[in-house]
Amino acid sequence: MIKFQNVSKIYNSDICALDNISLEIKEKEFVSIVGRCGAGKTTLLKLLLAEEKPNSGQVFFQDNDVQKIKSRHLPELRRRVGVIFQDYKLLSSRNVYENVAYVMEVMGASNEEIKRDVPQVLEIVGLTEKRENFPVQLSGGEKQRVAIARALIHRPQLIIADEPTGNLDPYHTQDIIKLLEKINELGTTVILATHYKEIVNGLKKRVVTLEQGRIIRDEEKGRFIL
Repeated sequence: MIKFQNVSKIYNSDICALDNISLEIKEKEFVSIVGRCGAGKTTLLKLLLAEEKPNSGQVFFQDNDVQKIKSRHLPELRRRVGVIFQDYKLLSSRNVYENVAYVMEVMGASNEEIKRDVPQVLEIVGLTEKRENFPVQLSGGEKQRVAIARALIHRPQLIIADEPTGNLDPYHTQDIIKLLEKINELGTTVILATHYKEIVNGLKKRVVTLEQGRIIRDEEKGRFIL
């Protein structure tokens, strides 16, 4: 599904964010990308989303060379990917239902499709009873669940979670990780970028470890070892 082939990314001629990375991720996998701050995790994800271009090498998503996709077709690529950020990125003036529906509106969905799909996704993330609440009325964990619902609403083949629990306490952290596992079990590929050791060790799934822009470890049922 995803392939990085001898990929390097250098900033300002002297900062090597990624150094000759080769990596494959299969459909329906759950992969944790780990490493210290500055190891290259975020750069890896930006290259996959075509937000950055590699200096050398190729990045493939579903057999398409991401860098060769014309700019007018990039929205089609990104519709197949749901992204979850650390800072939620919710619209404060809209309630839970409207925050999720907004994504569908931007995509041009009909009112009938929105009325059908939004309740289904809110049920998956456990927010049916909070549909009328505004972000200010939600806990951090609930806000992140809304962000996950927004990422799921267009039925992506891939979910990218970039430090999704960075602002959460341990209780809500486990809640969000269990939800990502559930999404993966439903057939969606999940890439989790994190520096939280306890999360990764608890998952007992594939772990790719980055250090100074290089893959130093790639293990099935791996552990966070640095």
